[in-house]
Amino acid sequence: MDALLDEARTIWEGEIDFKGQRLVEFLTYTLLTISGLLAFLVGFSTQDIYRTLYIGLAGTALTFLICVPPWPFYNWNPLPWLPAKTMKGGGAQLQGISIEVDGRKIS
Repeated sequence: MDALLDEARTIWEGEIDFKGQRLVEFLTYTLLTISGLLAFLVGFSTQDIYRTLYIGLAGTALTFLICVPPWPFYNWNPLPWLPAKTMKGGGAQLQGISIEVDGRKIS
């Protein structure tokens, strides 16, 4: 049951990686261009503005359904993030972090 809840939580949170973002951008431009061209060609050949608008609207709705939800295939290449550091003293200082500036250690 926990595995099913984790899968649902992953889908709901909408995590996508950088390659997934690139894929979404490519799909958005491609689908909108194809639907716009198809709508124009059908509308021009039939001389019907309503068909043009309906085809364009359908292409936009299809693009929305494909690109907006965070489908799992948009997160095939996740980057490993650094582990979270623990807080000490109510968030005043971070443990285990040392910063060097011009060779001097700053706490």
